Amino acid sequence: MTGFVNIGFGNIVNATRIVAMISPDSAPVKRLVQSAKDTGMAIDATQGRRTRAVLVMDDGHILLSALLPETISSRWESHSGVGIAEN
Repeated sequence: MTGFVNIGFGNIVNATRIVAMISPDSAPVKRLVQSAKDTGMAIDATQGRRTRAVLVMDDGHILLSALLPETISSRWESHSGVGIAEN
């Protein structure tokens, strides 16, 4: 199944390529983001705002979004009709 999800400010991503949506607050995630920036694998879609979600893509790219992971997830669910597993 293919589908796109809005990650904020008119930026859209192929939802089937997202491996994980995580909060940027922990030290390991901050190191992951810095490493991706250093290697040119980070895509900043925050428009200068605070990063609230880090999306890990299946090709190793890291996307930074100003929307919360819950917001992105609910946008994808409402447009695709597919639920995302929660624990």
